[in-house]
Amino acid sequence: MLGKCFSVLTLSSLVYACFHGTLGQITGALFDGASRATETVLSLVGVTALWSGLLEVFVQMGAISALSRLLAPLLRLAFPDTFPHGAGAEEITACVSANLLGVSNAATPFALRAMEKMGATCHPRDTASRDMITLVLLSSSGVSLFPTTVVALRQTAGSQNPAEILLPVWIVSLLGAVLGVTVSRLLGGGKHHG
Repeated sequence: MLGKCFSVLTLSSLVYACFHGTLGQITGALFDGASRATETVLSLVGVTALWSGLLEVFVQMGAISALSRLLAPLLRLAFPDTFPHGAGAEEITACVSANLLGVSNAATPFALRAMEKMGATCHPRDTASRDMITLVLLSSSGVSLFPTTVVALRQTAGSQNPAEILLPVWIVSLLGAVLGVTVSRLLGGGKHHG
């Protein structure tokens, strides 16, 4: 559907430009946009590589393990059906910890393994449990101590202090995660583990 919308917008723009004699401006804008996109991507790759390297050092130092131990009591409240059984609890803790540290590529395998283990205890098996829904919410809420992509985009856009948004990002993402988990637990459409 998105492809069709994009095609209609593009074709209507080209037709309009042809009738109004501004086709040259569109060509210039296309090349200018492609150049800026390349600069942005290269800048993001550089910043992301830097932060990924630093975060990998934190991971090798045991930061995810330490953070996992700190978060476990809190996560027992968010995942009341999973932690008593233990199926997926360790993976959930590691996933949330990795996301907090901004190492989402490390969090994904943990999340998939947690989903597999939680899914094995679901009845019926084709229905997500409330804890599975909660994990999806926490994984996609964006709560991160190091939101590297946002900082990199602000740096690329010429911000004098690209990291000044950290506190508001932390507050909003944390509130969003808490609200999402709370609504999920109160109104959750998933099933309890059986």
